[in-house]
Order: sequence, then C-alpha cells, then structure tokens
Amino acid sequence: MTRNRTNNSYAKKKTHHSSTLRPQRALFCLTLDNPVRRFCIRLVEWKPFDVIILFTIFANCVALAVYTPFPEQDSNDINTNLEKIEYAFLAIFTAEAVLKIIACGFLMHNGAYLRNAWNLLDFIIVLIGIISTILTDLNTSQSSTLDVKALRAFRVVRPLRLVSGVPSLQVVLNAILRAMVPLLHIALLVIFVIIIYAIIGLELFMGKLHSACYFTNSDGIREIEQVPRPCSNTTGYNCPTNYECLELWEGPNKGITNFDNIGLAMLTVFQCITMEGWTQIMYYINDSVSPSWPWIYFVSLILLGSFFVLNLILGVLSG
Repeated sequence: MTRNRTNNSYAKKKTHHSSTLRPQRALFCLTLDNPVRRFCIRLVEWKPFDVIILFTIFANCVALAVYTPFPEQDSNDINTNLEKIEYAFLAIFTAEAVLKIIACGFLMHNGAYLRNAWNLLDFIIVLIGIISTILTDLNTSQSSTLDVKALRAFRVVRPLRLVSGVPSLQVVLNAILRAMVPLLHIALLVIFVIIIYAIIGLELFMGKLHSACYFTNSDGIREIEQVPRPCSNTTGYNCPTNYECLELWEGPNKGITNFDNIGLAMLTVFQCITMEGWTQIMYYINDSVSPSWPWIYFVSLILLGSFFVLNLILGVLSG
C-alpha cells in the first residue's frame, strides 16, 4: 500500500512540467520506482536540459549552413571537421530520444514518447540520421557505390526540431495547420478567379502577342526590331518607317506570356495576380490591341485577384 502511494505520488510529481501523468511502466519493464527511469525523468524535466538541446539544435543549424557541398565527392578541411562534429550532434540527439523513451515509454500507453507528434518528428529525424551515418561509413570502408546523398539531404529538416523545443513556435505552426482547410477553400477561390480571367483573356487577346515590327533588308531577309514589342496595323502600336507589322514573333518572354491557350493564359493571369510585371503585360496588350480599354481587364484583375482574394489568406490565418 505504501509502495503504491509512493509510485502514485512520484507519477504526479512536477506535473507542471508534463502535460500527462507518467505511465506506471515504460518499455514493459521499467516501473516508476526504477532508479534508471527516475534518473531519466528527473533529467528530461530539468530545465537546463531543454536549454542544452536547443543550443545543440542552433549549433547544428550553423554547421549545416557552413557546410559546402562539392561535386564528385570532393571536400575541404572545413567539411571534414564538420563531418566529425556531426557524430557529436547525432550522439546528443540520440541520447535525448533514448532518455525520453525511458522516461515516458515508447508507444503503447498514454503519454508515450511517440504519442506526441513533435516527438515523432524528432524520432524520425534521429532515425534517418543514424541510418545515413551507418550507410556513409559502410560506403567509405567498403568502397561501395551506394549513393546516400538522398538520405543525407534529410539533415536539412533538423532545424524543424526547434519547433518541438520552443512552445511559441508550436502555437504558430498549430495555427497554420488548423487553418489548412479554410486555406484550401481560399485556394479554390483563387483558382476559380484565375480560370475565369483566363477564359476572358482567351476571348479577347488570343494570338495578339505574336505581331512585331520587321525590317526587310536588301537580301530579302526579315529582321525583327532590336527591342521587339507587339504591334498593330490599326489602333495599337504602329511600326516605324520601313518596318511592317507581321505575325512572326514568338511572343514576350520567349512565347510564355500569351493568351493562346488555357494553360498559358492561366499562367499569365497568375503572374498578374502576384503583381510581378503585370504592368508590362498590360502595355504589351495595349500595343497589340488598343490603349483605350484593356486596362479595365488588368485593373479589375489586380483589385479582385491580388488585393482581395489573396489577402483573404491573411484573414484566415489571423482568425
């Protein structure tokens, strides 16, 4: 009876450090009065322990930033030293995972290590690091041709461990994850607007961006204007003297910016919504069609697509 009370009191001890009570057993054999497990619990609940882990994560981020990849498996002294330091980082992260598994249990009961999504992320990162390190050592020792670059590339996700160590980052990321469904609805609205304006652009501007000014030299060879721009024989841009407007040009941006089909029209509309060079596209349309009315299409697109629809994303996140 006394022993059960001791276990229960120890299970409830320092609950302000833990979101759940400690399970009675961990790994099916370590009870709460086991000295090894007691030591692990005290260590993972020790505040400087979290500070040390965070400092290690920051140091690992700096090491990843300093590391310089070279082709053909070449390296330098800095990379060699960083590879040696990598073993220390891996050992610290592995020790952290083992301590938390002993303290909390692995999987089978409430409050277990892998029942927490952030711990699961940490465990996967550590496991990939161990596997890539083992394969790299085998590749070096046996002169194997096994390519482990793909696994080594997973080291770049280690900075994500900062999320599990900083509660404020967890709040922000959780808010973004909870907003994914409303953001999907906003994305559908954006796609709807893009499709509508792409169809309107097809009806109004199909094939209008392939006319340019050409000069025919004495050999009968047509040469395009030095700085090509769309032209028109009626109300748009008129070619200078000795030039004629011909539909021989591939179009702006090597033929990507146009309204000739629904795919490229959607791409052009999307570029306008991002407000990246939309005025230049409007000027191209003015040159090829008329300077009097195409601005209505583009200004309404910017007001509806960029200023209104895209800013709904900020409203969803703030809500």
